[in-house]
Amino acid sequence: QVQLVESGGGLVQAGGSLRLSCAASGRTFSSFSMGWFRQAPGKEREFVSGISRTTGNTYYADSVKGRFTVSRDNAQNTVYLQMNSQKPEDTAVYYCAANSGGVRADSKFWDYWGQGTQVTVSS
Repeated sequence: QVQLVESGGGLVQAGGSLRLSCAASGRTFSSFSMGWFRQAPGKEREFVSGISRTTGNTYYADSVKGRFTVSRDNAQNTVYLQMNSQKPEDTAVYYCAANSGGVRADSKFWDYWGQGTQVTVSS
């Protein structure tokens, strides 16, 4: 079992930056690939970014590529999402997820989820 707790959400103006954190507890953090998803009102949950448990390779949705950066600190059991040049369309609840396999864009392949943190980008 893995418990995930996100933090760092809030209100930011368009063009601004936020950094989300996800602290994990329970099983060995380094054995999990970690991902970020988001869900806007009335929309399905979508993949944002992920980082592999084995290679450290990172993956991004086209909509955030070049603006967002995912990283992990295995010593701190934490994964981060640095969000720069934010747009109003980035407004959503952001969820952290853990996967004992590889990074997958489909949310059904992720084993554990945090409760989410709200990010609001004003225009």
